[in-house]
Amino acid sequence: MARYSSKISNRHMVAVRFSSMGDVVLTTGVLLDWHKKHGTMFTVITKEAFEPLFANHPAVHNVIGFDEDDLRGQTMTINFRGLMEKYRDSPLLDLHRNLRSAMLARIWRDAIICYNKMALARRLFLWSKGRFFGEELRRYNVPQRYAIGLYDKKDVPSAAELRPRIFLSEEETSRAQAQLTALRREGSPLVALHPFATHEAKTWPMKEWMHFAGLLRQEGISYFWVGQGEDLPEEEKSRSFVNETGLRELCALVGAADVLVTGDSGPMHIATAVDTPALAMFGPTCREWGFFPSGERDKVVQLDMPCRPCSLHGAGTCPKGNACIMNITPERMLEELRTMLS
Repeated sequence: MARYSSKISNRHMVAVRFSSMGDVVLTTGVLLDWHKKHGTMFTVITKEAFEPLFANHPAVHNVIGFDEDDLRGQTMTINFRGLMEKYRDSPLLDLHRNLRSAMLARIWRDAIICYNKMALARRLFLWSKGRFFGEELRRYNVPQRYAIGLYDKKDVPSAAELRPRIFLSEEETSRAQAQLTALRREGSPLVALHPFATHEAKTWPMKEWMHFAGLLRQEGISYFWVGQGEDLPEEEKSRSFVNETGLRELCALVGAADVLVTGDSGPMHIATAVDTPALAMFGPTCREWGFFPSGERDKVVQLDMPCRPCSLHGAGTCPKGNACIMNITPERMLEELRTMLS
């Protein structure tokens, strides 16, 4: 693994992270921390859909977004060679370490700095059902693993120092507050609900979310829905922004909420990045994978079950009917939410 040294340019680096949304959000605090300490400006290479996450970021002066067609076959080869030629005197900070980023690194002319995925430790932890490497994995969350390539392990900043950051403009914030005016009752909290996840085992089915929404109404807690996924029942449409927002608008709406309730998802990290406390349920995934939210007011609800974790990303089927999520009841989440709001 290449490491930062005095011979590596501190003026400019190229950082690459293609997906997924949550992983991309988690790069933002690492770039900001290095910029504050060294003045480095970054060009970010990512998926076109995630470009808006870096708007107004003080450490990022350029974002290059690719769609899927740009990252296939000969087109990808041409694009990568163009990047190499344009930034041939800048180090490459590979925060992905997948096949695509490895192909870019292979032709890069300057220094290569790599994300420490701790892949072997994760797989042995999973295989051993938590007997091996747990302490090592808990020591570094994902932003800290990103930063290991820049710092020696003993010097890696704390999770709080590398907390993700999304920089909203005053206009974006004001627009979101105006959109929520009709839903916010004076003196009452306003909660954002994100009922979706990349893998369905990482969150409740919609029936449980509807039950939770009913409990919020009984409690007198105002709420609204955000995200991309299945349409909500008709009775919830007046509170729903589902499938109706761009990425920046989603960030601003989450930023205007008092708490975001979600599963293990990308918007969970967005909440941390815009200073909204996240109340997250974790089922098939776990803290050791490095994705727990890192805000000081964030809260994770999880159950101690011998079969957890069952996968690296929450994919696959469960013979127990996703008990690790389904046994986290809406009543339990409401109890935790009450504590957070108080």
